[in-house]
Amino acid sequence: MNIKYTHRFILFFMALAIFVACEEETIGDTTFGKLEGRVVSNSQNVPLENVKITTNPSSNTVFTDAEGNFTIDQIAVGDYSVQAEKDDFQTSFEPASILSDQSTNVVFELDSVEAKNLTPLVPELIYPEDGTQDIQNPVEFIWSSSDNDSDTILYELELRNGDNGEIQLFENLTDTVLTVSNLSVGANYFWQVSANDEVTEIVQSKISSFQLRGVESNRFAYVRNIDGNNVIFSGAEPTGSDANEVNENEVRLTSLELNSFRPKANKTVEKIAYISTVGGESHLFTMNLDGSNKVQITKEIPIAGFRQNELEFTWSNNGNAILYPSFNKLYSVNLDGSGTQLVYETGINEFISEVASNPANNLLAIKSNNAMGYEVKIQTINPSNAALVATIVEGELGAYGGLDYSIDGTKILYTHDVSSVENSQYRQLDSRIFEYNIANDTTTEIDTEKPSGFNNLDAKYAPNEGHVIYVYTSNDGFSEKRIYRKQIGVSEEDVEAELLFVDAFMPNWE
Repeated sequence: MNIKYTHRFILFFMALAIFVACEEETIGDTTFGKLEGRVVSNSQNVPLENVKITTNPSSNTVFTDAEGNFTIDQIAVGDYSVQAEKDDFQTSFEPASILSDQSTNVVFELDSVEAKNLTPLVPELIYPEDGTQDIQNPVEFIWSSSDNDSDTILYELELRNGDNGEIQLFENLTDTVLTVSNLSVGANYFWQVSANDEVTEIVQSKISSFQLRGVESNRFAYVRNIDGNNVIFSGAEPTGSDANEVNENEVRLTSLELNSFRPKANKTVEKIAYISTVGGESHLFTMNLDGSNKVQITKEIPIAGFRQNELEFTWSNNGNAILYPSFNKLYSVNLDGSGTQLVYETGINEFISEVASNPANNLLAIKSNNAMGYEVKIQTINPSNAALVATIVEGELGAYGGLDYSIDGTKILYTHDVSSVENSQYRQLDSRIFEYNIANDTTTEIDTEKPSGFNNLDAKYAPNEGHVIYVYTSNDGFSEKRIYRKQIGVSEEDVEAELLFVDAFMPNWE
């Protein structure tokens, strides 16, 4: 062959080889492989269905089948971060290198969100301690925190009355202290606290028990106005030395939905008599000392007269009956509602408002007034023969109230507005406490060092008559009423009046 032609032939084949080499490099940039894998739950190795599989750099998005398997065909060659995502599970990432015309396999083991959270600590019940007795009402429940990670803890307190099985639930609590009021007097209670972080399982404390203080130590009864209704409470003697420790062992005895007032206890028959509104009338009721077993004892003849809240009744000496006024008449009714009979009658325009008895003799003290509350008479009568015995107050100006009879039947306690003001609102400006001595026909003021602009109302003797109990309030007619007691028979400078109950009136002490 000619050397010249041979040289040209060689150059042609060299150019062709270079061209072919360039074409193969361009095709290699777009080659593909396959990504496949499986997703299971961690520790249990259970296949997870509908797990979302994505890659970075982005490719196709797929979901796992019922066996937890997935496949992405025709994924470009390269290095990827593969993501597996499903609700209630921790998102997971795995690296993957895709090779040309090869299958790359990855396996995900997903942790549940719950598995990554710490279970709340079991609450420990701090107060009331298990087995404690004589717990005061209201009860402040205290337990330890269950915080164990950053999750918010919600508590539920379950409180069961062991006497009647009643259960109270207090849910979605975020604090570890809860005060519960108006629990059953003297009842045994069981309580338990649950902690829930809304992720892991709920944990529960041990069950603890306690017993509420009964009414055995509650010698006081009184009234508080709540949302327009008078409500009766009982309370105990102050136990602390702090002057602010008032409203001791307070127990609500009547419904918040009813108007009930003027409680008078009788420890002989273990009952409290009181007045309650029935329709447009006021009637007498009795209940046990703990507020149970309420019974209406007047029906046809209501207790009535000047101003509903100014009316008072009294127990008979043996506790088998109650004497009460109805306009100008005084009636007696047995505790079972039977035997209603007329005891005494005044003039047609003289309304009997208050009556008091004493255990030493058969006499009664009554207070009568006109339809405006004035022209007051305080008298003693003999109910056995309906005879007037003596007139103690008559012809004096101003309002009177708080009638009470001493145990030995020798003294009568009452309040008098010494301002002598008489008005259509029956507003008292300077009401003070007085004691009348029947034996020597003298009247003495019991000085409580009351400042000007205030009233002392509803005065009553203590059971041993060593004190008087009374209501202290501003004469504006709107301010808070407080119940105090003052020792009598000693130098007034030697002893101060003692605060017993706040936001309270119509006291009774037995």
